[in-house]
Amino acid sequence: MRTVRLGSSGLELSAVVLGMMSYGDPAKGSHAWSVGLDEARPFVRRAYEAGITTFDTANVYSLGSSEEITGTLLREIAPREELQIATKVHGRMRDARNGGGLSRAAIMHEIDASLQRLGTDYVDLYQIHRFDPRTPVEETMEALHDVVKAGKARYLGASSMWAWQFAQLQHTAELHGWTRFVSMQDQYNLLEREEEREMHPFCRATGVGVLPWSPLARGRLTRPWGAAGSGTRESTDAFGQGLYTQDVAANRAIVDAVAAVADERGVPMAQVALAWVAGRPAVTAPIVGATREQHIDDAAAAAELDLTDEEVRRLEEAYTPRNPSGF
Repeated sequence: MRTVRLGSSGLELSAVVLGMMSYGDPAKGSHAWSVGLDEARPFVRRAYEAGITTFDTANVYSLGSSEEITGTLLREIAPREELQIATKVHGRMRDARNGGGLSRAAIMHEIDASLQRLGTDYVDLYQIHRFDPRTPVEETMEALHDVVKAGKARYLGASSMWAWQFAQLQHTAELHGWTRFVSMQDQYNLLEREEEREMHPFCRATGVGVLPWSPLARGRLTRPWGAAGSGTRESTDAFGQGLYTQDVAANRAIVDAVAAVADERGVPMAQVALAWVAGRPAVTAPIVGATREQHIDDAAAAAELDLTDEEVRRLEEAYTPRNPSGF
C-alpha cells in the first residue's frame, strides 16, 4: 500500500487508516455493536497484511476497551516503530470532575490513561475529539504542547468542529510558539461534503492533512438504495441514526450513481465511494472500519483505484447543500 505524508508534516501513514471503534467491550460505553478481542484479531492482522500500518482509536470508544484491544493486537503483529497509533481525548470517561473535556486536568490525566491501556510510551497522533467551548483555548493548546514535549505524543490532531474554531486553536498555538495540529479528522463522504466550503480550503492552505471519518456514510454508500444493512449497528447506533437524513432524494441519486459506476467498473460500491474520498485534494487517508474481511479488501483496493473526471462528475452532480452534522 502507498505511503502518504500527513499534511506538510513529516509523519508517514498508510494510504488507508483502520478505525478501531468497532472493537471493544459491547457492555462498556454506548457501542453495543462492538466486537471483542478474539473477533477483532483477524481484521487487524488482515489489515496489516494488506499494508495498513495506521490505526485510529479514542479513549471514549467502549470506555477505553477499544484502546486496550488496539494495544494488545498491535503488539502481536509488528514492532512498535513500524506502526502509527492515533487516539483521542475529549469524551467523558468518568463521572468525576475533570472526567472529560479539554482542560489541562483532563488532558494530563487522559493521555496517561490512554498510554497505559495501549501499552505504549507514546502515540504518533494525539487528537482532540471535538472543540471544548468551556475551556480557554490557551489552556488546551499549552497542555497539548506539554504532552508533545514530554514525549507522550509525536504529533497533534483535531476532529470535527467549525473551521473558525480550528483556526482559533491554530492561531493560539502560533502566537505562543506551541505545537500546532497537523491533521483534521472530519466527516466527509459523497453524502456529506460541507467541509469543502471552509474546513478543507483552510487545511490545504495551512498544510493540515485530512483524515475523514465515515467515508462510506455508515454503509449507505456500500449497497443499493433501500437495501438493508447487516449487523446490529444500524439499530443501536443512536449517533449514526442522526446522520444522512437531509435531502433523501439527493442522497438516493448519489447512491444510485455509485452503484452505476461500480457496476461499470465491475467492483463493489464501497471501492468506488472510498476511491472518491481518497482522491479529493485535501484528503490524506480515509479512516475505514471493518467487521468483515471484505471491508479490508475493499479499502486496500480503493487506495489503488483512480476514477476518471467523468466518473467523479457523475458521483458529485446530485449533491445539494445541507446543514453540517456530526459535531
